[in-house]
Amino acid sequence: MTAFAPDVFAGRRFAVAGLGRNGLPVARALLAMGADVAAWDDRPEARASAMGLTLRDLRKGDFTFDALVLSPGIPHRLPKPHPVAMRALEAGVPILSDAELLFQAARRAGSHARFAGITGTNGKSTTTALLAHILSAAGVPNAAGGNLGTPALALPRLPDEGVYVLEMSSYMLERLATLRFDVAAMLNLSPDHLDRHGDMAGYAAAKRAIFARQTAGDLAVVGVEDAASRAMAVWLRELPAPVVAVAGRGFELRNAPALPGAHNAQNAATAFAMARFLGVPEATIRAAFTTFPGLPHRQQVVTTIDGIAFINDSKATNADAAARALACYDRIVWIAGGQAKDGGIETLAPFFARIARALLIGRDAPMLAATLATHNVPHDIVGTLDAAVPAALLIARQAGATAVLLSPACASFDQFSGFDARGDRFAALAAQLACGRAA
Repeated sequence: MTAFAPDVFAGRRFAVAGLGRNGLPVARALLAMGADVAAWDDRPEARASAMGLTLRDLRKGDFTFDALVLSPGIPHRLPKPHPVAMRALEAGVPILSDAELLFQAARRAGSHARFAGITGTNGKSTTTALLAHILSAAGVPNAAGGNLGTPALALPRLPDEGVYVLEMSSYMLERLATLRFDVAAMLNLSPDHLDRHGDMAGYAAAKRAIFARQTAGDLAVVGVEDAASRAMAVWLRELPAPVVAVAGRGFELRNAPALPGAHNAQNAATAFAMARFLGVPEATIRAAFTTFPGLPHRQQVVTTIDGIAFINDSKATNADAAARALACYDRIVWIAGGQAKDGGIETLAPFFARIARALLIGRDAPMLAATLATHNVPHDIVGTLDAAVPAALLIARQAGATAVLLSPACASFDQFSGFDARGDRFAALAAQLACGRAA
């Protein structure tokens, strides 16, 4: 694996708007590949960190670019287009994700490396990391990134036998032009990001883009454990690529401690189907399941105190994701709350009997409390993680709970910079308790 040549995008001109976790490395990668790059971020502090880039207010002046690379979190249509996106739309300049540009760079560089894409409302990161782990175990050159970890365009050049394993968000999928996935998977579909896609139909349409341009020599993998995904499976039958429908039920998954629960059985079944298509022997895949280390903030056991497991599932930013964790434990103290998604937590009612007590944090704790009250679930509004974690240990001891589960069912931005910061704070507080110190 080597860097792309410095002339891959020579003679091409790109605008890059948004210089955060995605945009800044993408702008630098384009520059290293020989492109002419004009970069911008509305935040002065972001511009200050963009040393080596040509900064230009893209809201003004000419807009003669080959493409606009817009950071995924910046809207280009709904709920309201960013001014730079509006200029691109008016000028007929394509708005692309960096995954699209990685595909273009690979083909321009003469690499025939294959592309594996994974999307879905939940489970994308785990399945992406799992497939990359399997490929590494099989000795297949690979690079994983996209919505998970390294931005796509910052990944190295792979040889012809290599595989790019990309986690694809709906934001990225709606900004593709030529990228074709040799093997693509859609895990599940539940309401999320509806402000960006208008409604559930718009969200599903964005997810369907992962299968765009596939041919009869490719493979489409789709989960079939929810109605929206089953409908997508029916739709896929009309397209050229063969379709594999996967479900967690009945999939054998032994001795894989980092893959608990039925939802991870579906993730593993998806990775299995993709890896087999990519030529990995079944025995190698099965062995890789047992050595997969898992990902932080996804049902991660951060410590155990007096037999009580403290489980960091901070990545569960919606109710559907939290349901997958709640289903894995019989009696828990549940820490939840933050910025609730549409629908709140009402859909979690089938799991409420497992909750010894809920401790609620964040902006929408009162909303969650109202739902829990209607179902007679014991709960307290405690406000912050710093208050919740030590209280959870005391309650777990008194109630005979086997786990303290942070699975918030909410976004984190009311109190944290992201789900990872929330999970890290939970882990630090639990570690302090394990050491016998007050948080």
